[in-house]
Amino acid sequence: MKIQGPLISTEWLAENLESPLLRIYDATVFLHLNVHGPGYVPESGFQKWRDQHIPGAGFLDLLGTFADSSADVRFMMPAATTVAALAGELGIGDESQVVLYSAGSVMWSTRAWWMLRSIGFDSVGIVDGGLDKWNREARPLTHKITTYPPAILTPRPRPQLWADKEDVRKAIQDPAVCTINALSPEVYRGDKNMYGRAGHIPGSQNVFYNTLLDPLDCTFLAPDALRDCFAAVGALDRPRVIAYCGGGISATMDALALTLLGHPDVAVYDGSMMEWVADSELPLICGTHP
Repeated sequence: MKIQGPLISTEWLAENLESPLLRIYDATVFLHLNVHGPGYVPESGFQKWRDQHIPGAGFLDLLGTFADSSADVRFMMPAATTVAALAGELGIGDESQVVLYSAGSVMWSTRAWWMLRSIGFDSVGIVDGGLDKWNREARPLTHKITTYPPAILTPRPRPQLWADKEDVRKAIQDPAVCTINALSPEVYRGDKNMYGRAGHIPGSQNVFYNTLLDPLDCTFLAPDALRDCFAAVGALDRPRVIAYCGGGISATMDALALTLLGHPDVAVYDGSMMEWVADSELPLICGTHP
């Protein structure tokens, strides 16, 4: 059993649940609209994981353990050595085959997938369609808690998979970089102010993460359809792509899709809008024009 690519079918996972090298993790976070201001209030999926999960699945805490607690912005990527050590404590080692899933949206599993890839671990994929598809197919669930023995995961950092505020600022004037906003068209245009200041980063194109999924089962579209999404904004013709969103989460869905298409240089702006809007000197524009 060897994980060959980013997308794992529910059928494949069901057939390989007993594999000794397999490590499964639920990475769910739930977002609730903030009734007291812009943005969202996050809720850990830990309790729902405790109640019911795919057999063998542990919990990977993106809201707490796997976020940099010293950062001003939620969900920020910790140091690669820290992530490797935390993953090792969960049972992920150099020989592990890791499958990630999430409920509600696959963006949480794609975020965890991107984080592991960025520390040099490639034997990892996400359940295409997530826990919701698994449930619709009436596949097994359990409340039994499985713990994997600690393992050693060797970090081999790929810092080029992340972009910071300065990288994005420079990209505004760089024709070699296609910056992509993964948020909804309403947020991109500035019709909805979700992060304190409305609009999008100048020069950035809009490829809404939801348009990358089949509306019937929330699996990723076929490669030809994905290619059309990104070709329309010129992303496939630029040497480098930087994807951003509200907090570096849904942007990883665009990053996964571009990886499927073979783009050689994709980065995620980790701080995304939550960091960008906090600096009043950094520009935003409204409307449909990049």
